[in-house]
Amino acid sequence: MGLAASAAAPAAGLASAAVSRASTPSSLVFDPDAYTELTVTIKDTEGTAHEVVYRFTKVASYVARPVDAAYQSLNVSVPVRIDGRPVDARRAPVLLANQIGGYMPSSVAGATGISASGMGGGTSRQGLALAAGYVVVEPGARGRTLVDASGTYYGTAPAAIVDLKAAVRYLRFNKGRVPGDVDRIVSSGVSAGGALSSLLGASGDSPLYRPYLEEIGAAPASDAIFATGAWCPITDLEHADMAYEWCWGSNPLIDGSQVDRTVSKELATSYVDYVASLHLKAKGFGSLTARNMDAYLLKTYMEPSATKYLASLSDADRAAYLAANPFITWAQGRATFTWSDFLTHVGPRKKNAPSFDDFAMTTPETNLFGTGTTRARHFTLYSLRHENGAGARLEPDVPAKLHLMNPMHHLAGQADANRSRHWWIRLGTKDTDTSHTIAGNLSARLTALGDHVNTSYYWDAGHGADQDPGDFIRWIAAVADRRK
Repeated sequence: MGLAASAAAPAAGLASAAVSRASTPSSLVFDPDAYTELTVTIKDTEGTAHEVVYRFTKVASYVARPVDAAYQSLNVSVPVRIDGRPVDARRAPVLLANQIGGYMPSSVAGATGISASGMGGGTSRQGLALAAGYVVVEPGARGRTLVDASGTYYGTAPAAIVDLKAAVRYLRFNKGRVPGDVDRIVSSGVSAGGALSSLLGASGDSPLYRPYLEEIGAAPASDAIFATGAWCPITDLEHADMAYEWCWGSNPLIDGSQVDRTVSKELATSYVDYVASLHLKAKGFGSLTARNMDAYLLKTYMEPSATKYLASLSDADRAAYLAANPFITWAQGRATFTWSDFLTHVGPRKKNAPSFDDFAMTTPETNLFGTGTTRARHFTLYSLRHENGAGARLEPDVPAKLHLMNPMHHLAGQADANRSRHWWIRLGTKDTDTSHTIAGNLSARLTALGDHVNTSYYWDAGHGADQDPGDFIRWIAAVADRRK
């Protein structure tokens, strides 16, 4: 595909690695000859079928001291022939595709080939990447529900991000043995996997993770990645309840009832100070605040999304859609509407209030911040004090773990120097799994830092939507030629 060789990425913080290359266990050395040759038929986004012959390698564990190798393992797929033509993948980009959802554990140990089938019966990003000549790595990772015989939870925060970093370190340590350009690793993930993908991109070589990586015997190499793909990322968890009420506070639940108005208003009000603390700016809007955030989202993402969708329809279908949705004004090939009308159009919200750190600690996120034999814990002062009084304090380890799980922490002030500089961010306009400000804030921060950011919302799409997978694969090819 004419992909240029890259300069080696920096490896900050590696001088103090506990294990030298010379003393690294042999289990961390990739064996390029330990593969099974398989053949798969993959349809591209145009519907054309391609026969791909590839080498499939199972790595028992990407760390020397796995807590649970069933999850801390990865699979590598390397194309060797596509439609009968030989492929040299030694300089191809590497797609690191996690399959994590809900911060749950994810295992690839039982896989016997690449995950070529995607949601809705289409072709997965992994399949499309393989058919494009890229190396595809599918890592497993621990998750929040894992519990051992003693009742100890061993996959809660920050286990998942530590594992993904360890997988990157394994690949980069094996440069020259693992096929593909490990200086051009592109991460992808959806929902919690999208959050972890963005966190992986934001926190390259951060020293905050070093003790955790040393504990599991991660390879002595960089964990920085080149580019990040994040679909509907469920992230910025400590502020997610505030953001959710700011965005969806006026929307009813699916059964038509309203959430507790006092709780919703208190959380939305708190979001004002948080947005101000971010010091975000956006072209055409200046400083972003809770007062102009709706206009920023509307003009930057929602109206362009509706415009793209309507422009793609036939005249008859467009007229029918506009007749059914009179809140949209269509003039000179452009859709406009108000924020309040947009919220009404989206309809019921998916989650109650608080949405993430709920008072009863039944949400996935409260489990994510569990520890030891404690299944779930509050991770926001609002919910903690609602239940335990105004003097209650978060447990001492919680603030640090929140930083370990939030890409915004690594992008604030002096952003991590070895972060990803190329970002693909996507979500649906009818996705109420989190606030639309989460991706908007992330995109604004990255753009202000000078990164290459490609963010788009899919009109009328829900959680987990991916309407342009082929464009993502082509985007990888485009950014892989960049040196930065």
